[in-house]
Amino acid sequence: MAIPNYQTIMLPLLKMARDGKEHRFRDAADNLADEFSLSAEERKELLPSGQQPVFPNRVGWARLYLVKAGLLKGTRRGFFQITEQGQKALSKNPLKIDKDFLMQFPDFVEVVKAKKEKAKISKVVTPPDEVTPEEGLEAAFQELKESLALEILKNAKECSPAFFERLVVDLLIKMGYGGSRKEAGEAIGQAGDGGIDGIIKEDQLGLDIIYIQAKRWEGTVGRPEIQNVAGALQGQKARKGIFITTASFSKDALDYVKHIATKIILIDGERLAELMIDHGVGVSPVATYEVKKMDLDYFAEE
Repeated sequence: MAIPNYQTIMLPLLKMARDGKEHRFRDAADNLADEFSLSAEERKELLPSGQQPVFPNRVGWARLYLVKAGLLKGTRRGFFQITEQGQKALSKNPLKIDKDFLMQFPDFVEVVKAKKEKAKISKVVTPPDEVTPEEGLEAAFQELKESLALEILKNAKECSPAFFERLVVDLLIKMGYGGSRKEAGEAIGQAGDGGIDGIIKEDQLGLDIIYIQAKRWEGTVGRPEIQNVAGALQGQKARKGIFITTASFSKDALDYVKHIATKIILIDGERLAELMIDHGVGVSPVATYEVKKMDLDYFAEE
């Protein structure tokens, strides 16, 4: 049979996890390949990039959408488990699970809404059948990037405080701050003075110092937490600070930093994940697609 698309895989994948046990992704992909009676050739078929087999890639996308809807959850790297909401969904004996089915779950609706908001570059909406190949490629790239950002943020929230501090150091170094890796690593986690987690050089020469607060939080960081950092900066006679968190910031917190003399940059979980992707921290390239266009000058005859 033909290799099933990722939406067709969603229901069998969720059923596989209904025993409530922790399942390894690699084993799940192999078991599903057996369930769909895929041939040896179909199991080995690669994506156009030649970097990954088609079927495990589609199983991965099925798992990701189920996680977005709250029906599955990642337990540790390469493993997943069904949630209570996933068990309830299966108890209704659905004939299929696809993106339309997942729209009944608030978590998935929020993901879709956020994606639509980001896509609103203009008020003009292009019908799907009028999308150019370049627009389609760009849309696919953005979806891949957004899905990767969700996975990065999830893992960042689950890592230890010490690892999160190293993550922050790695990111700041890649962005050009901190001098050497050794100097930056020694600076983070050493201050501990009134809401400050560490300091880092603004440039390799150390012409100025940036104070850092790095916290793995859930929910929303409010104005009081930012005021504590601002007070700590004033106590150090510091002019610049960065507050990095896996959570989000309240409107009051965002407004507060606009009206104080000390410059404090707020980096929430979503922005953190984007910066990690853009600067190659915690990610690795899978494939590169080079888009070319006609060089009209080459064909211009004198």
